[in-house]
Amino acid sequence: MSKKMLEGKVALVTGAGRGIGRAIALVMAENGAQVVVNDIGAAVDGSGNDSTPAQQVVSEIEALHGQGQAVANYDSVADWDSAQSMVQTAIDRFGKIDIVVNNAGILRDTIFHRMTPEEFDAVVKVHLYGAFYVSRAAIPFMRKQESGAFVHMTSTSGLIGSVGQVNYAAAKLGIAGMSRGIAGDAARYNVRSNCIGPHAFSRMIETVPGQTEEQMQARAAKTRPDQVAQLAAFLGSDAAKEVTGQIMGARGNEIYLYSQPRPIRTMHRGTGWSAQALAETLLPAWKSSLTPLERTRDVYAWDAI
Repeated sequence: MSKKMLEGKVALVTGAGRGIGRAIALVMAENGAQVVVNDIGAAVDGSGNDSTPAQQVVSEIEALHGQGQAVANYDSVADWDSAQSMVQTAIDRFGKIDIVVNNAGILRDTIFHRMTPEEFDAVVKVHLYGAFYVSRAAIPFMRKQESGAFVHMTSTSGLIGSVGQVNYAAAKLGIAGMSRGIAGDAARYNVRSNCIGPHAFSRMIETVPGQTEEQMQARAAKTRPDQVAQLAAFLGSDAAKEVTGQIMGARGNEIYLYSQPRPIRTMHRGTGWSAQALAETLLPAWKSSLTPLERTRDVYAWDAI
């Protein structure tokens, strides 16, 4: 029998009790990893807690792959000490940590002029701070063993645009920048960091305003959480040892690579620029190159297959 891609690896997946996180935990185990299934069992807005989802995923993994392959963890990613605790769970139970998938998240959607500081803080705390806390807790172990992989979930809400999600977009684009920074800092220790922008039906998608039941069902039929999970497993494996600092996407059966900000136009003026000169010269020359104010659905106008 050939060796599985993640055999001998230990993976921590946050927000793994449901949806994409659950799919990732299951695929990690299917590929031979031992998995820490982290989930506090909160509602989409972050309220409440329930140990049932995480334990159910552990039971699924053990039923398919045997006892000792997974352990549940109920700590919150939004707390520094709790992040340390969940990483320590991997060390105590399996002896090391090789892969961290920062998937946990919440939503507090509202149009910007009505958004409260509390709604902004709550989302940024779970997504951006949560990804930082857990990654920072894991990096000392990865640095010591000179290997490891981070997989962070970003979103087209930040990469492209969405309505009513300023807090979520800020956090998700911040995660893309954080991942790139980690990749640069950790490269000397053979530790990699990449992002996935997933398109998959989840509890979060159900909360996005302006969708009919028919639209949600059609979207659910065309999305593939398992394909997001397969991409996460690949990025966590040694097969992806040359891939770091990248942003990839999964949509239906499509996998794609995102561009990252780079200069696309330049203009030099020997005498320097005034505001008036910019208006008269630069804007007419660059107008056709400006990034349009689009939403995700404008960019992905074709159906997922």
